[in-house]
Amino acid sequence: MDHKVMNKLSYGLFVLTAKDGDKDNGCIINTASQVTTSPNRMIITVNKDNYTHDMIIKTREFNVSILDESATFDTFKQFGFQSGRDTDKFVQINFERAENGIAYLTNECNGYISGKVVETVDLGTHTLFLADVTGGAVLSENASATYAYYHANIKPSKKPSEKKGYICTICGYIYEGDSLPADFVCPICKHGAEDFKPL
Repeated sequence: MDHKVMNKLSYGLFVLTAKDGDKDNGCIINTASQVTTSPNRMIITVNKDNYTHDMIIKTREFNVSILDESATFDTFKQFGFQSGRDTDKFVQINFERAENGIAYLTNECNGYISGKVVETVDLGTHTLFLADVTGGAVLSENASATYAYYHANIKPSKKPSEKKGYICTICGYIYEGDSLPADFVCPICKHGAEDFKPL
């Protein structure tokens, strides 16, 4: 099988947010979609290593901020390249709170959707959450950011170098180093070392 064919599926990019007590957190995901209109339900899929995952398991609620084409790489670094376990990801981020009390981004997003989990499915490395849509709003008419747009217009291009490393065949993230740890997880798409190839 040519695994590159999976890159032809269209993906949006989202900031998934949750709240546990006084703690806000969020992470970048690429799997969020509506599955039924009556009842209005959606799914999200989240890597189990993400702190946001643990918060949703506990609280059963979340918001999805839909990133648009005005999104900057700083937003991806803020929510995708560090852990909320030891970092406040909402420092210098413009946000408001939805009716469920959870933050959503007000800049670089064209809308947000609130969800309440009704069922979970264990997918091994990830959990699929099926949720009732409980709220949401359109924030702008900007086009939604896709993976293709991210790679072509948001992600900085790496200049060729003599450095050794590995590239994620799913999202293009580059790990620099002589060897890739067997348990390495891509900070962008959360795929494991098996989806990396040498530069």
